[in-house]
Amino acid sequence: MHNCRFCDRIHNDDFTFSNEHAVAFADSFPLSDGHTLVIPRIHEADLFALESKVRAAVWNLVDLVHSRLDDDLSPDGFNIGVNVLAAAGQTVPHAHIHVIPRNAGDVADPRGGVRWVLPEKAAYWER
Repeated sequence: MHNCRFCDRIHNDDFTFSNEHAVAFADSFPLSDGHTLVIPRIHEADLFALESKVRAAVWNLVDLVHSRLDDDLSPDGFNIGVNVLAAAGQTVPHAHIHVIPRNAGDVADPRGGVRWVLPEKAAYWER
């Protein structure tokens, strides 16, 4: 067994949605109401190293989570985020996809969305 908090959640059946190859659960440090993580059942840090059928199952579960959050919360938009490995900001070495509901006015100017991972390059519209 890996010393992995995500693997522990799988082992303890601590998730809200699942399919054969993936599970989903609320983020422990949510950015918004409904912020959910979708992870493969197998322990692998690199999303791109997953077998194609596992990666497809993860994305299928992202679709289900999106649909449920849309029905339950009716947000104005979503950010879908993936940090692949430490250089990209991944802090838990188990592949995962963030599904983050967004609402108008939750930040002053949402333009650029995920582009803000590199702040000095994000506001391309100002150049």
